[in-house]
This record gives sequence, structure tokens and C-alpha cells, in this order.
Amino acid sequence: MKPFKKISTLLVFLFISLVCFANVRLPKLLGSNMVLQRDKPITLWGWADAGEKIMVQFNQQTKTSKADKNGKWLLSLTPESAGGPFTLTVKGKNTITLTNILVGEVWVCSGQSNMEWPVRLANHAEKEIQTGNFPTIRHFAVEKSMSTTPEEELKGGEWKVCTPETVGDFTAVGYFFAREVYNKTKVPIGLINTSWGGTHSETWTSREAFEQDARFKDMIASMPNVNMAEIAQQKNEAIKKRLVSLNLVLPSSTEIINWKGSVDDSQWPTMAIPQPWENQLGELDGTIWFRKTVTLSSEDSGKAATLELGMIDDTDETFVNGTAVGSTNSYNTKRNYDIRAGILKEGKNIISIKVVDTGGGGGIYGKAKEIQLVIGSKILPLAGEWRYNIESLLSNGTVSPNSYPTLLFNAMLNPLINFSIRGALWYQGESNAGRAYQYRAAFPLMIQDWRKHFKQGDFPFYFVQLASFNSANGNSERGSAWGELREAQTMTLSLNNTGMAVTTDIGEATDIHPRNKQDVGIRLAAIALNRLYDKKMIDSGPAYQAMKVEGNKIRITLTNIGSGLIAHDKYGYLKGFEIASSDQKFQYAKAWIEGNEVVVANESITQPKAVRFAWADNPEDANLFNKEGFPAVPFRTDSWMTITESATFKID
Repeated sequence: MKPFKKISTLLVFLFISLVCFANVRLPKLLGSNMVLQRDKPITLWGWADAGEKIMVQFNQQTKTSKADKNGKWLLSLTPESAGGPFTLTVKGKNTITLTNILVGEVWVCSGQSNMEWPVRLANHAEKEIQTGNFPTIRHFAVEKSMSTTPEEELKGGEWKVCTPETVGDFTAVGYFFAREVYNKTKVPIGLINTSWGGTHSETWTSREAFEQDARFKDMIASMPNVNMAEIAQQKNEAIKKRLVSLNLVLPSSTEIINWKGSVDDSQWPTMAIPQPWENQLGELDGTIWFRKTVTLSSEDSGKAATLELGMIDDTDETFVNGTAVGSTNSYNTKRNYDIRAGILKEGKNIISIKVVDTGGGGGIYGKAKEIQLVIGSKILPLAGEWRYNIESLLSNGTVSPNSYPTLLFNAMLNPLINFSIRGALWYQGESNAGRAYQYRAAFPLMIQDWRKHFKQGDFPFYFVQLASFNSANGNSERGSAWGELREAQTMTLSLNNTGMAVTTDIGEATDIHPRNKQDVGIRLAAIALNRLYDKKMIDSGPAYQAMKVEGNKIRITLTNIGSGLIAHDKYGYLKGFEIASSDQKFQYAKAWIEGNEVVVANESITQPKAVRFAWADNPEDANLFNKEGFPAVPFRTDSWMTITESATFKID
């Protein structure tokens, strides 16, 4: 009977497998609670048996299709007006019913961490969550994934209705944009959030785009035709060699890791905290321990305390004198751990943190002032040098979205391209700042590539210019990669149907993730409301148009002045302007508004040649606005060589 049992079990398994294969299947993007784009053909697609007939019913429409020889099917419904909720039924050998579907405006939200940043970490998060009850705003978070070849299906994702229970995890920039547009139009909004912190624009661009561009075809030709497992192995071998050069040796598999308590760490290397560990170690995913010794007086020993560690990417387990005090599995949550009475002692105390990073940036990052030990009213700063050691590399290899170009386009964008959309919102550029000059080509190439693949014309593409952040203390004297990146973003406005939200006034000098995402969303919404939704308004700030030398002064003409220019300063002084002669040495300039123009001068420069405005990593003092409240776009009138002109994207 045993052989018969085995055969029967096998037949049942095969029968179940065949039935499952025969079932009509929809992509994860098509689901209950979704928003479909109004006033455009609605494309639906999926998989079934080869030759299987498919019938789709939606609102008053019924359409049919047939799966091709590869089991794929696709059809288009005629455009629908905004409305709902509706039900979508797909019938083949089985029936799929999707409910609570709206028709409205669909926006793809993409980029790096400032787009990924959730509502729960934005300014006034508690209030925003409590009031986040907008059932006609929906959010689809694309699960993170990478691929060396274009994928047809997402790794995961689900449509969520905006409620106080769900909105905390929505993209903050996307949500505040959607809320503003909805409040002005009362049209349902769907957000498809496909973003990944720390990523380059090159990973969001297709291979075909690079191959067809003379500036990038040699680069993409050097990309090996390997799978992710092979990439992982290659990356790990390279990292191990790099660690040897740094005198770091990975523990053997038999070595017991006991770095949470008493261990001689005097020979461990040091790293300045806070910062992503990639700044010192290069690309590395895995487990690293950080240790710091704190000496306490008898007065503070034995007391309860709070250990504040800022942000840690991705997860941590934290110990004080070998005792666990907390752990968190989230890259964007502040760590505040209570230390119970009796753990701290007089003399030396050891803080040990086990940090695990699974991709992208890793380590203890954020603001230095957020890293401290608080004992009663006493605050002991902990930012600075920490000892560190590497426990292990990620078991499947250190492969990040930036390991090769195209990885996120293939896995997180290509599966979306059949879906009808209104446009895209983009917040990225921080990770491309080191190659800012090349971004002049790379960014427009990506936009055009998306438009080509979506096959929906030159759809609106609105992006956020980099906020103020003191990345490397860059300015006109030392050079500013961030200033150059902002310039490249401004130049991209030459593409049809693009718009840019300037945010130099709402950044944070010491935090690359400014919490004021409300104004970012509102400024993006102003562009959409003005240009798409017939809500006529000024949607951007003053932008450089021309200059004229007048003796020892330079007169600047601007566009987008709205109802007039204004200096955001209680004394009316303009700040952020510099001026230079032919020696190319910029100096602080006096600047003042004359009508709708700005005049710039410096008493020591009698023959001025060029002006710069807000040209620095952190131009937080730049205060030229129009009266509608939009900040002026950073600019320079010169074309002198900058610091990133020779930097290009290379495949290791």
C-alpha cells in the first residue's frame, strides 16, 4: 500500500498544481481598494492558461480577451469619469472579484528616503494621523525588490484606504500632496509609492535607455550578465578584501560573539557617530557592533537613566554593561531606551549596540544632539568616536540597489508600466550629488525612459529640489556638490511637462531628512493644481532670467515674481547672494530689491562678472521669495568649472 499512497499523493499534488495554474491571476497592483485613472483608457492584465478566454466587467462595461501562448492577457476599458466605489469582476475558469474601487487621479511616488519617509515621522505626526481620515485617498506601497532583468510582477504590495489606522505608513510627501489636491478638487487620489532610501537615479533607469544613449552605452556594456546570487558572491569577495586592507577580520563561524559585555575592544577601530557606516567602510550590509565607554561618578551610579541613540538603520539590540535595554526593527525610528536602576555603576560603563543592516545605508545616523545618556537632569553627549567591529556580512551577499544600474527599474517600476497614471512625483538626488554634473544627463534620461515605457505620452513629472543640508560644508569657495545637483535639477525643467518644488528654506542643516514634509507636498500640489486642475495660481518662486553689469553692480532679472519680490527678514535684508570678478573668487554681496529686480554689489569688487544665489550645501540663509511665499530657485550666472564635472557613474 505504501507505493500506492505515494502515487496517489503525487497525483493529488499534480492535480492541485494544474488547477492553480489554470486559475486566472491578476498582478498585485490590481486589487480591492485601488484607484483607477480617470479620463484615460484603463488597462487591465494578468495570466491564465494559454488560449483561455477572459471576461472583465466594470461599472457598465464588459470586455473580453484571450490569453496568448505564454498565458498572458491584456485588455483596455474605455475611459471613465471620476467616481465609485465600483466592483471589478474578472472571469476565466475561475472568478476574481475586486471591491471598493474608485476612479480618480493616480500618481507614482518615487525616489529615495525623503519620498519613502512616512507620515508618522513627519512634523506634527500625532495630529496628522488623528486627522488622516480621507477614504477617497488610497496608497499602494511597492515591496522592495531588486532584479537584473525586467520583472512582470511585484514582489508584494497592497492598496490601503486612508484612515488614522493606516495613514502613518503612507509616504508623507505623497500624502500631503494628495490631501491638498483632494481638498481643492474632491477627486479621489491613488498613490503608488515605489521608493527606496539611499538610491541613485541610475538604478531607476532601464538598460535600454543607457544602451541608446551615447553618454552611457559604454557604462552599461560593462555590466556583467549575472544573476543576483552571482552578484552577491562577487560583492562579498570584494568586501572581504577591502576589510583586510582595513585590518578587519571577520570572526570564524565557530567563534562565539560576546561583544555585548566585557571584552577587550582596545584594538577595535573607531568610527565617528552619527554617520552611515558606508562613509567609512564603503558598501556593506551585515552586522556590526558599536561600543562606547562612559565613566560615571558615584553620584550617578545605580540611578535610572535614558539612553537616546537617534536613528539606527535597520535594526538594533542595545546593551548597557551586558544587560539588554532595548531593541527596534525600523530604520527610521528614534531609539530611546530606559535603563533601570542598578545597571549603571561608578567608573566605567559599556554601551554596546548590535546593528544589523539588510540593504542601503547602515549604522547609527541622524543628529548628534539626539545621541546622549540622560541621568536625571544631567545630559552626557555620546556623539563622537565609538569602537566598532564586524560580526558578519549579509548571508546572501552585500547587494544593494546601487550595486548595479537598472535593479529597481526592473523590479519596482517595470511591473507598473501597464497601469494608467496621471503623473509622477519624484524626491531624489542626495545620492547622486557626488556626480551632480552627470545628473544633468542622467536625470532627464530617466524621466524620458519612464515616459517611453509607460506609453502615456509626456505625462507630468514633478520633482523636489534638494533641501538645505550641510552635507560637506560646501560653498562657492570650496565647491558645493549639492549646489551643482540643484543646478542639474533646475536644468531638467527644460523637459516638457516638468515642475520643481524648491525647498531650500525648509531643510535642516544637520538632518538629511527634514521633517517638514507638509510644505513639500503643498508645493508639489500647487504645480499640479495650477497646471492640471484648472486652479489658477502662482506655483513656484522667482527664477533667474538674465543679468546686466552696471558699473560695480550687477542687476538680476527674474521670472515667476508673482505679485512681487520680498525678503523674508524682519529688517528687509536680502541674504544668500555672492559676487565675483574675473578672478572667480566669490565674496559676500549686498543685495536689494528694486521693483521686480535684484541688484547685487560688493564695495571691494569694481568689475563684477558673476553672481551666485544660495550656492552652498546648506543655503539656509537665502531669503528671496515672491509674495506668494515660494522661495527663489538657487542659481549662478557663471559657467566656471565645478567640482563634480569629471565624476561619472562606474560599475565596479
